[in-house]
Amino acid sequence: MAANPELRMDQLPSDPLLHVLSFLSFRDLIHCTYVSRRLNDLSKHNPLWRSLCSKHWLLTDADRLQSGVSWFGLFKRYYTDLGRYMQYYPVLKRAWDQLKVFLQQRCPRMIASLKEGATEVELNDIEAQIGCRLPDDYRCSYRIHNGQKLVIPGLMGSMSLSNHYRSEVLLDVETAAGGFQQRNGMRRCLPLTFCFHTGLSQYMALQPAEGRRMYESFYPCPDQTAQDPSAIDMFITGSSFFEWFTEYVHNVVTGEYSIIRDQIFRYVHEKDCVETTGHITVSVSTSFLPELSSVHPPHFFFTYRIRIEMSSSASPEAACQLDSRYWKITTSDGNVEEVQGPGVVGEFPVMTPGKVHEYASCTTFSTPTEYMEGHYTFHSLANKEEVFHVAIPRFHMICPPFRERLVRTQKVSASYASRFDDDDGEYCDGDGGDDFGDLRGINMAALEGAWCPRHI
Repeated sequence: MAANPELRMDQLPSDPLLHVLSFLSFRDLIHCTYVSRRLNDLSKHNPLWRSLCSKHWLLTDADRLQSGVSWFGLFKRYYTDLGRYMQYYPVLKRAWDQLKVFLQQRCPRMIASLKEGATEVELNDIEAQIGCRLPDDYRCSYRIHNGQKLVIPGLMGSMSLSNHYRSEVLLDVETAAGGFQQRNGMRRCLPLTFCFHTGLSQYMALQPAEGRRMYESFYPCPDQTAQDPSAIDMFITGSSFFEWFTEYVHNVVTGEYSIIRDQIFRYVHEKDCVETTGHITVSVSTSFLPELSSVHPPHFFFTYRIRIEMSSSASPEAACQLDSRYWKITTSDGNVEEVQGPGVVGEFPVMTPGKVHEYASCTTFSTPTEYMEGHYTFHSLANKEEVFHVAIPRFHMICPPFRERLVRTQKVSASYASRFDDDDGEYCDGDGGDDFGDLRGINMAALEGAWCPRHI
């Protein structure tokens, strides 16, 4: 039997070879260019690199036409500039794109505050300035957008109570470097955000020091029972910049966070936290305020926003007015407290078909988790003798994970702000006494003409 003739590469048809090559990574395709002239030509086939440009750099046909080069050439251009960030770039770029589309529709003023991306040289200069390496996920995001201008509202969320306002700006890398911490208790920490009104910042640990893990993000929380000002606990907000930023964007674009007057409010809504009684539906969302909380002494501050809505299909005779509220509060250590009072935050809303009434209130606890539930008492406008209850669904208030400093110094007695009455809207704002380094020296002229609502 005669042996089969040897099959040469240049005799194989192109289509099956291109199909095989389409399963290869960009690195393997590059390796194929060194095998033979035939594979060199096929490995640079435009459709192969069009797919890779879309996968790794999110590039479109319009981007390729604008560049004036082949898909292979365009991939090389992006890889030369951003190759070190390939692990993060497609996810972070998509997150930024989704965020900008959302902001354009819901918070258009924020779009103008975003800054163009930093260059590799600028990021390298910052590393030399602070003497620490910036993580690649942080660098990648800042190559896309270098934070935002120092304006209000901040990109990273707001919160407003009767006499307390917070809005966190995503700092550009130059301003962040100016607030880089070297003091005891905060060594090697880079600020990510800043609030002009409270001095609050979220930080990222650039080195594993003083009980912090490398690259985790956190709110610093001074130990108010210690004599040592470097005694700082932490409310943890992310294990890395990548997790911290992408999770925040996800919550924004999916509607998990509320948009109120062109600002992002970081209220969290439990999907099951909705209760309907007759024609009235009550839903609740909650938020933790780290700037008004402490681990030592245990003092955890929460705000909750309640939406009361009467169905538009209800008859006009269903109109009613809220008279009072009742709360049953259960803490994680098993203590139960019951609270009753007239109205809600001093109001007695009248509900008619299709009407929505929303309000925010707040409370503090000495335990990190707790839940509340209860009911409102209404009377019918058609018959004031007709009184009925509307259920408030159970909602949970959960403090983010916190970590105590490694060695706690001698404790001293300390007093702190009085506990809120659940709905009276009044509180005593304690003296935070936080040292936020050079950030407090930011030129406040940057805020000239900025809009800042004080009340919801």
